[in-house]
Amino acid sequence: MTRKTGTVLLLLFLTAGLAGAQEKLVPIRIDLPKAMFIGTPQNMNVEKLEKPLGHPRPPFLAPEGTRNVALGKPVTSTDDFPVIGEIPMITDGEKDADDGYFVELGPFQQYITIDLEEECAIYAIVMWHFHKQARVYFDVIVQTSNDPDFVTGVTTLFNNDLDNSSGLGVGKDYHYVETAEGKLVDARGVHARYVRLHSAGNNNNDLNHWIEVEVYGKPLQ
Repeated sequence: MTRKTGTVLLLLFLTAGLAGAQEKLVPIRIDLPKAMFIGTPQNMNVEKLEKPLGHPRPPFLAPEGTRNVALGKPVTSTDDFPVIGEIPMITDGEKDADDGYFVELGPFQQYITIDLEEECAIYAIVMWHFHKQARVYFDVIVQTSNDPDFVTGVTTLFNNDLDNSSGLGVGKDYHYVETAEGKLVDARGVHARYVRLHSAGNNNNDLNHWIEVEVYGKPLQ
């Protein structure tokens, strides 16, 4: 092996080691609220409903330094005047299901948009609609973009709209029952500044509810 070849191999080794150190994966810390109901819901006549795990959700791994970049960030909504609560509550860090912790939007199709205020690498999104009772929310769609109007560069991370009633395409994801764990969506490191979350009522009524949305990522700068 020549000296030049040895130098190249050493540089490749060091570069690989540095990349590996930068991409060290660790479990993200998700602080969960207290559970409000116990047991498996019965007689829920919902199409394509995922079965409960029967045990706590496995830890989700993400690069070291990943945090909730949505905490305290601005939120807008298609319903400017919620029936209950205030829109900023959706990113205030409070995830309890008691009265006074949730926002109730109007009926049928509604969405909220979170501005992370800078482009981030997003690894996971965790959302809590309403977990005081066992409920299933319909047409849940989670999208990201760098365009505040979501016209260009849109990535759809989750979609359980089975009949395209929201006009954003037929989804292949399953419906799920709300729990204190929230619903974790793997964002696969997508780069975006804005996160938009849709819903269209639930199996109890046509209203839309949000307790909290957490976006786990790292600013790109």
